[in-house]
Amino acid sequence: MQKKYEALSEQVNLTRTFMARSVIYKYLNRTNLICYSELSRLIGCKAFVKHENHNPTGSFKIRGALNFFHHMSEEELEAGILVATRGNHGLAMAWAGQWFHVPCTVVVPENNNPEINRTIESYGAEVIVHGEDFYDAQSYCDELVDSAGYYYVQQGNEPEILNGLATMGLEILEDLPEVDTIICPIGGGAGCASLLKIARAIKPTIEIIGVEPQNAPSFYNSWKKGEIVTLDDAHTIADGLAARTVFHLPYVLLKDTINDVVLLTEDEILEGVKMALTATHNLAEAAGAVSLMAAYKIKDRLAGKKVVMIMSGGNLKTDTLKAALAC
Repeated sequence: MQKKYEALSEQVNLTRTFMARSVIYKYLNRTNLICYSELSRLIGCKAFVKHENHNPTGSFKIRGALNFFHHMSEEELEAGILVATRGNHGLAMAWAGQWFHVPCTVVVPENNNPEINRTIESYGAEVIVHGEDFYDAQSYCDELVDSAGYYYVQQGNEPEILNGLATMGLEILEDLPEVDTIICPIGGGAGCASLLKIARAIKPTIEIIGVEPQNAPSFYNSWKKGEIVTLDDAHTIADGLAARTVFHLPYVLLKDTINDVVLLTEDEILEGVKMALTATHNLAEAAGAVSLMAAYKIKDRLAGKKVVMIMSGGNLKTDTLKAALAC
């Protein structure tokens, strides 16, 4: 199995990421990379935020979705696509599916954010609610593929999705060639893996640090053990990082190359949401704010460096905002 994904990892590369950018820029603008003085003071470094929360669907996922559809044939997509999601992947695939006139079915777990569900439906997709968590939703997709013939998009295992996501790395290195460290959230791992692959291709010395919830350390545990680990559960306020297992392709890309992974408690994640609001005036979802809190947690290591934090999404639940403000 791992040999298959090692071979696929070669398809995630700088050339194909430049090609992806030419596709994506037909639909998206570059996202801002902003240096914040208050954030810099808090962390003790030159602190920059890459605002993926400013994309049309509120997250970095739209980059990968657009590049995926561009590379698929009409025959492959004839029956429509199927995705499992807690939110941002489904939003991105549904939004991009409209442009490419491809029917999209999105499986979400029970108790998913109803605002996310409604928005996915507003993009013309069908929403199916099934299972207790994202892992259950994924498993149900396998059943639906057998019965209905959909193309099931496993977001972390599609090379062209990763090449699309990697375009944020191109933008960072173009806007700030002297960057020392990039801090990026890890859920299924696609965003961090693609970013690392491209950033290292341009600047081999760059430090890449991942962030996961202490309640859902699927990649961290896999990284430490040397093989993919599936957690029994992954209950965290950071919905976008609530992955019981890392995807195979990102794991192959990250396992021997990532510099470190920072784990955050639930209280620290909420503090990150509050920090994003007070120091950058942005409403970041819990998964999108963890890079800021991780930087603060390891600020002694970052002193004097130029540090980019990926604000991966801004689809913040009202209840989470209330909890963060109460910290």
